[in-house]
Amino acid sequence: MFYVYLIRSINHSTRLYSGFSTNVSQRLKDHNSGKSVHTNKYKPWQLEACFVFRKKKTALDFERYLKSPSGRAFRNKRLI
Repeated sequence: MFYVYLIRSINHSTRLYSGFSTNVSQRLKDHNSGKSVHTNKYKPWQLEACFVFRKKKTALDFERYLKSPSGRAFRNKRLI
């Protein structure tokens, strides 16, 4: 299975990050340990939402959408 996840910074609650993984719990540990350049500044993070996909391409397309301007608007209005 393939996962698209949304995490929120605990200390900076307006900061959200969306990502793709096959192991969400390990990926969250990676974000919180500072292994990601993009999320290191705003750690620690908590899981906000997780979406499961059977096809890798579908998951990657959804992640790309969530990072677009219209995807961020959708996320803010419908997901969180």
